[in-house]
Amino acid sequence: MYKKVLVPLDGSDLAECTLSHLKSLFENGSVGEATLLNIVTIDIPRGEWKSGQFNFDVLREQLLASSRKYLAELESRMSSQGIKVKTESLEANRPAGTITDYAQKNGMELIIMATHGYTGFWKLMLGSVAFGVLNQSHVPVLLIRPKACRL
Repeated sequence: MYKKVLVPLDGSDLAECTLSHLKSLFENGSVGEATLLNIVTIDIPRGEWKSGQFNFDVLREQLLASSRKYLAELESRMSSQGIKVKTESLEANRPAGTITDYAQKNGMELIIMATHGYTGFWKLMLGSVAFGVLNQSHVPVLLIRPKACRL
């Protein structure tokens, strides 16, 4: 049994498909508690930055508030199904490194995340958060492929 599981989510339907797998693992006793993690990356709009009208703190707080709201809705949904869930919103520019660091610092025993399933050239050109997590993690990583998300 994995007592503490980390589920990174980016707000996409693909990422959220991991929740059905999490529910199955929870129901069969393989998972005790899950932390839903959303990484907020702040990209400064080029035009606003040059115009001098840009307020970084306002944008940062808006994005973090949106992240917390998103996770709260998922937490409510998962909790109503009897799944023990916590949430965390973090600001970072390196999602893969942030995910693996969070898992290690918080005693996570498993990371469950979706992958687009890119291979070869596309993986090299586009990069992959899942690939980065898989290569940097000190705990097991369960990658859910797109076809497995059509449950």
